[in-house]
Amino acid sequence: MDRKLRKLEKEQERLMREINSSSYKKKDTGSLSQFMVGLILLGVGLFWIFQSVHVSTGFGFYGFGRMGIPGGTVVIPLLIGVVMLFLMEKKIYGLIVTIIGTAIILLSIITSVRLYFSGTSLFSYILMFGFTLAGGGLVLKNLLKK
Repeated sequence: MDRKLRKLEKEQERLMREINSSSYKKKDTGSLSQFMVGLILLGVGLFWIFQSVHVSTGFGFYGFGRMGIPGGTVVIPLLIGVVMLFLMEKKIYGLIVTIIGTAIILLSIITSVRLYFSGTSLFSYILMFGFTLAGGGLVLKNLLKK
């Protein structure tokens, strides 16, 4: 009887090990599926938000803060830099002015952009940001998990 009891205990321990090892495998696939669902929710939410934002620009004037600059004057530093590249012996000064002129043009274009969030229902608004935050939470949960 004692021998049968030991045999049953060993069989029970073996089965418990199998159950525990298989539950770890299920946990790993669960975390992968959670990560993928989170990634999909995050992508759908961000796509929906970006589709609801309208982008517009002003005509003829580019601004730095409150100061408005006519569109043509923004190109002057770039033109001066190109002329300096061909006229000067030390090309580095012309290159620096050309880079600064290009940066001024890019900054003036970026600062003239206006973003408008289109009107939507409260339900859509909650779903947009809910998908984004829930997806981001699931992704971060699985990335920061040890």
